[in-house]
Amino acid sequence: MQHVRWVPPALLAAAVFVSPPGSAAVLQQDFSDDPAAAGWRVFGDTNLFHWNATNLNLEVTWDSSRPNSYFYHPLGTILARDDDFSIAFDLRLDDIGAGRDSTKTNAFEIALGLCNIDDSMRPNFLRGTGTNSPNLVEFDYFWPAYWGATISPQFVSTNADGFNYNGPDDFTLIALTPGNLYRVLMNYTASNSTMSVTMTENGAPFGPINSVPLSPYFADFRVGTFAITSYSDAGDDYDSVLGHGIVDNIVVTTPPPPVQNLSGQMHQGAWQAQFISRNHFLYTLERTTDFQAWATVSPPTAGNDGTLQLQDTNSTALRAFYRVRAERP
Repeated sequence: MQHVRWVPPALLAAAVFVSPPGSAAVLQQDFSDDPAAAGWRVFGDTNLFHWNATNLNLEVTWDSSRPNSYFYHPLGTILARDDDFSIAFDLRLDDIGAGRDSTKTNAFEIALGLCNIDDSMRPNFLRGTGTNSPNLVEFDYFWPAYWGATISPQFVSTNADGFNYNGPDDFTLIALTPGNLYRVLMNYTASNSTMSVTMTENGAPFGPINSVPLSPYFADFRVGTFAITSYSDAGDDYDSVLGHGIVDNIVVTTPPPPVQNLSGQMHQGAWQAQFISRNHFLYTLERTTDFQAWATVSPPTAGNDGTLQLQDTNSTALRAFYRVRAERP
């Protein structure tokens, strides 16, 4: 007996919603039910995130004195600069200011956005150094301090030291009022490599918020997880944050999953997987007989935005299981 299934790479351990072929995929969470049952997980300090089952929202503490902590959900795909995507959420801050370390009196950010969760969980991932936090696309807010309150849509490249920067217009000097409810929409358009941000405050227009293009010197990113993030200020001698608030009504829209309409069958004595693929991905077929170890049984094959077939031409097991691995070079 042989079975076939798609299993994304380790950093994409679960798909969110499988969309109809060719259509966008959507991660949506309004916290009307326990988010843990929908695949949301916490890394780091679990006390910083609390699902309020009465108010139906997520209570968040951003505390830079604590280790890097994430309330996160995989997207089921890997995004790069040549993908269109959007991120939307509600944000209300109840309070925000300097953190617990009295020697760090300047502003550190709170963050919501996209990351490579494998990178972000590593012990040497330090947002405060400016050189040790690869693969980020996020909404950053800095509480009012030396420079004033700042909204900064930020990209960090796979090389970690490649923060996107075009000049001071990348930042918008504007303060969020504690107690007010903000709706944030970030829309990235691949054709002009630009992130636009629109916001409302208690339902009324807020801003404007500066759009941020990718710099000509910016390389690329690889992100596959949405996260509400409380960064540690380790490695930063001057900045900190301690804030409390709520996040709600998250919507992340991405291109279709890299594997769609997956099926498998014997074909001329070889096990064959067939599926709809996407450009910019490399696919391999993997086999196991015991779920303890997986063997690669096909060469890496580039996606073509159409039907792709992968074959195991050397299968001798009477009982085997197959999976398709989709990776973004």
